[in-house]
Amino acid sequence: MTSPSPDRPVPTRLPAALQEVVEAFQGAPRSIVLELLLEYADAVPPLPPYLADHPELLERVPECQTPFFLRVEVTDDSHVTLWFDCPPEAPTTRAFAGILAAGLSGSTADEVLAVPDDFYLAMGLGEVISPLRLRGMAAILGRLKRQVREHQP
Repeated sequence: MTSPSPDRPVPTRLPAALQEVVEAFQGAPRSIVLELLLEYADAVPPLPPYLADHPELLERVPECQTPFFLRVEVTDDSHVTLWFDCPPEAPTTRAFAGILAAGLSGSTADEVLAVPDDFYLAMGLGEVISPLRLRGMAAILGRLKRQVREHQP
């Protein structure tokens, strides 16, 4: 693990799993960041059958260049599960889905809502991903948080 870079400090309001993901990217050379992104792209959990058979239950994120869909589920004890559907031909977008799934699934709704909207910049993604894709990432996180808020009493 590398030390946080002074120009990319690690946000302090991250769930532990997401904090680990951010720290894995921190200060990594560009080639390693791209390799890590591909690993997360391959780690997106498959949709459960009840969602795979009913894609209308997923929300589209139109700000993404590629078809990207998400669903947030919140349990009675306020823990969040995230589901994503995006094509394998979109590795950057799938990587962000994999990062969010690994870093936020199992967190509480309050923990998810406290994540800074631009947390991914601390990972150095702004140096390897186009501004258009970064806007898509921001839209994914924004819709995800909106769905979490909708599940709160």
